[in-house]
This record gives sequence, C-alpha cells and structure tokens, in this order.
Amino acid sequence: MPNQAAPALDQNHAFPGKTYAEVVLSPAYDHAKEQLLSPMLDIHRAHLIMLREQLLIDEQDADAIGRALQALDAERLRTASYTGEFEDLFFEVEQELHLLAGEAAGNLHIGRSRNDMGIAIYRLTLREKLLHTLESALFLEEHLLQFARSHVDTIMIGYTHTQQAQPTTLGHYTAAVSDSLSRDIRRLQNAYANCNRSSMGAAALTTSGFPLNRQRMAELLAFDGLIENAYDAVSGADYVGEIATVVQLAAINLGRFIQELLLWSTQEFAVLQVAAPYVQISSIMPQKRNPVSIEHMRSLLSSCVGLTQTVLSMIHNTPFGDIVDTEDDMQPYAWKSLAVLSSVYRLLANVIATLSINKEALEARAEASFSTVTELADTLVREEKLSFRTAHHIVSASVRKALANGNDKRFLTLGVLNESALEVIGRKLSFNEEKLALALNAKHFVQVRTLIGGPNAKEVERALNGQTQRLNDDNAWLTDKRRAIRAAQEDVARELQKLFL
Repeated sequence: MPNQAAPALDQNHAFPGKTYAEVVLSPAYDHAKEQLLSPMLDIHRAHLIMLREQLLIDEQDADAIGRALQALDAERLRTASYTGEFEDLFFEVEQELHLLAGEAAGNLHIGRSRNDMGIAIYRLTLREKLLHTLESALFLEEHLLQFARSHVDTIMIGYTHTQQAQPTTLGHYTAAVSDSLSRDIRRLQNAYANCNRSSMGAAALTTSGFPLNRQRMAELLAFDGLIENAYDAVSGADYVGEIATVVQLAAINLGRFIQELLLWSTQEFAVLQVAAPYVQISSIMPQKRNPVSIEHMRSLLSSCVGLTQTVLSMIHNTPFGDIVDTEDDMQPYAWKSLAVLSSVYRLLANVIATLSINKEALEARAEASFSTVTELADTLVREEKLSFRTAHHIVSASVRKALANGNDKRFLTLGVLNESALEVIGRKLSFNEEKLALALNAKHFVQVRTLIGGPNAKEVERALNGQTQRLNDDNAWLTDKRRAIRAAQEDVARELQKLFL
C-alpha cells in the first residue's frame, strides 16, 4: 500500500479553513445544490409575491427581483463546485440575484431569516420524498392484494414460535402483510401532515415587525398550515424525527416478511420459487438459484434502519433552538432512508408479482401435519359436550401416541382417539371415522373459520375488498396532495407574471 500523508494543520487562516471546507462545507454545498436549490427558489418566489401583496416592496423592486429570479441560471449552480468564495449555496444565490437585480435584491430578505427559510426548505424537500415513498408503498400494496386474491384457496400451514400451528391460506397470510403495510402507509401520511407545515414568517425565532402574511406564504408553498409558535418553527426537529421513526418501523415490519420469503424459497420449505429475473447463479454449483434480490432487500432494509437511527441519534441532546446547521448533516440520512425504503417497496412488488407457488406441496404438507387438531378438540366440545380443556387433554394424548408411530396425521386413528378418551374421561367417544376425517381435514379447518379476520375464503375476500377500497382512498389522497402542490406552483407563476411592469 502507498504511504498516506500524515495529517497536518491548515496553514490558511482565512475562511474557510481547508479541512472545514472538505469535511463540512463542501459536502453540504453538494447536497444543497442537488436537493435544496429548487425549494429555495420556490421560497424566494413565494416570498416576493407576499412582500408585494403586503406593499412591503414597490412595483419597481418587485419587477427587478422577479426578472432576476427568472433569469437565474439554476442549471449552472447545480453543476458548480464549492470554492469557498461563499459560505454556502444560500449566499451564492443571494449574490447572483444582486448581480441581476442590483440593490433591489436586498429587499427580498425583508422579514425572513436563514432559520425559518432553512426549515421550510427542508420540509419542502422531505415532503416530496415522502410522497415518492408513499407512491412506492401503494404500488407494493396493490401487488400484495392481487397476490392475496389469487391465493385465497391456497392451503398452507401457519406458524407460531416457528412451529407448525394451524392451517390457513396464503391469501390470508398475505392479507396480514398488506394490513401491516397499510398501517405503515397511514403513519407515513401522518408524518407528511406534520412535515407539511410552514415555518415562514417565524424569521430568526420571534417573527418580524413587518406586517408579513404567514398564511399567504403557506398557501403559495402548498403547506397545509403553519407552525404557529415562531420559536417552535425554527427549533422543532420532531418532524424529521417522526419521519425517521416511521421509516424505521416500516423497514423493520417489511424485514420480517422478507426473512420469511427467504426461508420459503429454500428446498426444505419449498413454498415458492423466485422468478428468473430476480435470482443469480453460483460460480461453482450448477444447481443453484440464489434468491439474491430478496437477500439484497433484507440488507437494504437493515441499512434503512441504521440510517434512521443516525437521524434520531443526531437529534438527541440538540439544544432547543436553531438547528439548521445540525440539519445540514442530518437531513441526507433521512433522504437516503426514504429512498432505500421506496426502492425496496418497488423491487418487492415486482418479485411478488412473479413468484411461483407450490400449491400442491403446501396443501399436502398441511393435510399430513397435526396442525388441524385444534379443530378436532373443538369438535369434541361440540359433539361430546366436553369442556375444551378436557377435549384438549384427549387430543394432546392422541397426538403423542400418533407421533410415537410416525410424524404423520394418518397415525391419529379413531382407535388411538378412543384409547386416549378412556384414559381421560373413562369412556369411548361417540365418534365415527367420517367425523374424525372431517375434523382433521385442512380445508374444513379453514372453511369453518368464518369470523372476522379468519382464513375462510369468503371472509378473506371481504377483507381484501376493504383493503382495496383503502388503497383507492390512499391513491386519491396522494393525487390530491400532488394536485395541491401543482396548483400552488401554477398560482406562483401567475402571480409572478403580474409583477412584471
């Protein structure tokens, strides 16, 4: 390895220090030009309109500033590199506007601060990323529901404590995953509601002596309302903390499902086969079909949890005051966590849509297993008028006897059941072979569970209809939010045209 140069103290005593620029200012500049420039310019335009409507600047200044904003070369700024000539992108944009509009540009900063403006920029940025993630989540939910509908009759064993528990269906299981995802969607929507509030007009932390119109600023930027207390507007970090928490929980929830998909794709479980576009081969073992796409999703979701934990750790013990400088370092972790979650949602939707399911093996496994014996105990309660605990003892003893002969439900015969009944209640049962076969049948087990939330096919269909309606409502919510943002942008464009003399 080549020798690395030993660290040395900066020799330049003027701002910015070389190491400070390398470690902090240059990365922050790069993030700002890529992510924050557009919302910064949106705020400039909205603030200009509000100032003119409030008669805080005259027509000539409004015209000059408006034309400068129109002429600003945003694409050049997006490809620029940090030079240290300006502290950050905000001051570089301010200088560009001064060059284009002259002294009038200085009035664009009437009644505002880097504090309220910075928080608004971050909220606008996160708002868009939340909507993108929500769109991906809804895309996944749509494909989960399609998959569930196609498997309402696919019998399988459900597991508790990683042990065979009771028969259910793949549709019932997938509907549970979809319900869990829908709660994550609801939490993301709630996080959006708390994020989509305007800090503008809070200025540094005490508002302004100028007669600003905070509500008009919120309207022009498509915020749903104000962060009313000015101190809270510039110091509260819970909006990004809430997003990080919601994303973390969503990643953890989805990771549990991903882990099961990996197990189910093994030859031992033999539940499913991942489609060719989403598997990779081995360099040495010709038989391998590695479900690497699912493995990547598992690791990406773990990285998502780590990114969100970084956000929460960075907020911890931050003083209750202006935290914009801290957010320069923190926000990219929130952005990336949302991007990772969104990408996994989209990839998983495609994997789910192309899975092959071994229906015959699943049903055969359920029929051969002892997972149906809960229904046998229930039947003894109904037919023999026994307490459930007594029925449980009889069936438990019968299962032990059957297991001694082999791990197959066929060994749980009427003779074994009556032998156990004699031991527990001192008499044989009035059961016959037909009743026993029905009580041990996996399809029958599923069919009789018609309660709300059960695996009966009609009940699962009813639940999926409700989930589909919820999905439609959530898609409408997403459309409405994007429509509101577009409408505000169009309103700003119209109002800017009015400013030109």
